[in-house]
Amino acid sequence: MAQAKGKSGNRVEKIAAELRGSGIQHVRFELPDMHGSARSKQVPIESFAQYARSGVNMYCGVVALDSASHVVPGSRYNEEVNYRDQNLIPDFASLAPVPWLDNTARVICDTEWGPGEPLRAAPRYVMGEMLKRIDKLGLKAAMSHEFEFYVLDRETKQPFFGGMHIFNNLRNEQLPVIREVVDYLRAAGLHMLTANAEYAPSQFELVYSHAEGMAGADNAYTFKNGVKEIVQQAGQLASFMAKPFAGSAGSGCHYHVSLLRKKGGQNVFIDGKKPDSMSDTLKFFVQGIIDHGAACMALFNPTPNCYRRLRPHTFAPSNVSWGEEDRSAMVRIKSPGSKAMHVEMRAASAISNPYLTAAGTLACGLLGLREKRKLGRQSDGPSEEDSSLPAFPKSLDQALDLLEADKALCDLLGEEFVDVFTTVKRYELARFNDHVSQWESDEYLELY
Repeated sequence: MAQAKGKSGNRVEKIAAELRGSGIQHVRFELPDMHGSARSKQVPIESFAQYARSGVNMYCGVVALDSASHVVPGSRYNEEVNYRDQNLIPDFASLAPVPWLDNTARVICDTEWGPGEPLRAAPRYVMGEMLKRIDKLGLKAAMSHEFEFYVLDRETKQPFFGGMHIFNNLRNEQLPVIREVVDYLRAAGLHMLTANAEYAPSQFELVYSHAEGMAGADNAYTFKNGVKEIVQQAGQLASFMAKPFAGSAGSGCHYHVSLLRKKGGQNVFIDGKKPDSMSDTLKFFVQGIIDHGAACMALFNPTPNCYRRLRPHTFAPSNVSWGEEDRSAMVRIKSPGSKAMHVEMRAASAISNPYLTAAGTLACGLLGLREKRKLGRQSDGPSEEDSSLPAFPKSLDQALDLLEADKALCDLLGEEFVDVFTTVKRYELARFNDHVSQWESDEYLELY
């Protein structure tokens, strides 16, 4: 498909002609919301050029709806602006087919009130601002998100098989929909690498290759929303919920990132003159995550359920830590000493918004590059066994407090984003805290 960012009439007409020539009849103009879910308007091909030039209007509050799509009062994008429209501006670098739908393409959009007036709380905007800061340093970011997820029976919402047979051939092939997902995502433009059953029953992990800049976050958005659509078409349910079952493994998002020079593409995390090949840039970047990562936990783990996953001995980190090839650490140095050495931030849950996971990690790393603090020690054994390390916040309430208290991080992420994000999350928390659970009824109703 055509790759273009310009919106001139000639360019748009050329793209429209290419779409028609490839048989496309419908184009989805998509907006990633605060949760990383796709909100969209579908446009028939004969109307594509019109909206490609002028943008698509959409109620602005969808950026700030809560996880149940409730309108959140006090979130800046609702009653404060009379529930006005925003304008979705297509980024044609993201134009791609949707091969699991007939004759359909999609384009990911940025959002603005009017020319030069972006909605600064939109997650893709926040990500873009981090990339601009990296660009000013003469660098670019290469990244990928690695997700775990469950495939469940749509009616019972239970796993299709039992046991914990990670990598087992029988489990890998038990659900044919996994092959369908891989093949459809390949056709959608993702460079798929591996697919396997994960640690828990009916849990899987599919891995794709890294990409540079916004394409890296767009790939993660495409992956998550594509998996859910494809599995739904097969009559099943794909869930990226962090901890769907009390007695089973959680689902994480492992964010892999390197910083490269814009000219020449050299990985600036590597310094061959150092005994461990770890450059000062890498060490400052990692220390930034150590210093500010706890304040980013609300972005990495944005629901109360996420904090049920972050426990020792579950292949999920539980404290603020780093280590070379340490699967229990918050920050794992992958492939240390090799040309492939990079940072893997393991604290995020699979439910996290990929734009915010990336933006938060990059923001912490950028603060580390600014502050230039010496990297602290790594633990002798697994980080989860080191009681001297600071624990993660135990709840979303605590995580939001930490975010708001870290002024340097808030300044980097943007005041408008932090205000909208925390308002939406505290609204969700209020609903959560008002809910009477089945456990409470079972435990107390008859006894008392």
